[in-house]
Amino acid sequence: MNKIYSSPEEALKGLLHDDMLIAAGGFGLCGIPELLLSAIRTDGSKGLTFASNNAGVDDFGIGILLHTRQVKKMISSYVGENAEFMRQYLSGELELEFNPQGTLAERMRAGGAGIPGFYTKTGVGTIIAEGKDHRDFNGETYIMEEGIFADLSIVKAWKADETGNAIFRKTARNFNPPAAMCGKVCVMEVEEIVPVGSLDPDQIHLPGIYVHRIVEGSHEKRIEQRTVREA
Repeated sequence: MNKIYSSPEEALKGLLHDDMLIAAGGFGLCGIPELLLSAIRTDGSKGLTFASNNAGVDDFGIGILLHTRQVKKMISSYVGENAEFMRQYLSGELELEFNPQGTLAERMRAGGAGIPGFYTKTGVGTIIAEGKDHRDFNGETYIMEEGIFADLSIVKAWKADETGNAIFRKTARNFNPPAAMCGKVCVMEVEEIVPVGSLDPDQIHLPGIYVHRIVEGSHEKRIEQRTVREA
């Protein structure tokens, strides 16, 4: 089965609709599926819920969809680098479900593994725990978190073969593999597609069985916070 598509728009064709839940990979501006996000903006789907570590910055990443008012809700860990994200949240225009980073990653991984819920100590005694089931194990209190089962996953890899076996670089690996796992359909953009058999099996971070569509493209290398020392 051919998984390779000619453009991000073609790779998303027939998958997008209003009010869907999308799991998006990336960590800050590292490893975000920027080409697919641009294609979603062009498509114009609205009322979207995104499960993502963050929303990028105002003019990059999910931030571009906030400006077009296509996002209804964010399930995220961090909002600090996106002024429009903060403005919409504080004004009540955007729903926000805060999740600790490890909890969010595990919710995605759990969804990919078919696990509907799990217990964690993270968030006990905070606003995160409100309304959630509490249970004691070995004298410690835990709260239940639900696995994320997304309608669509969009992720970005460094290299992948034609079947979708993928390698992610450095912090791009934090959220891309679990985000890819939890979607009913996973579309992956990649910097380089290589022939089957050219990747070391021991180096593969995501098996191709999770990936349904692949698109190759050129990507912008942005630095979220450039810090340099004086000469």
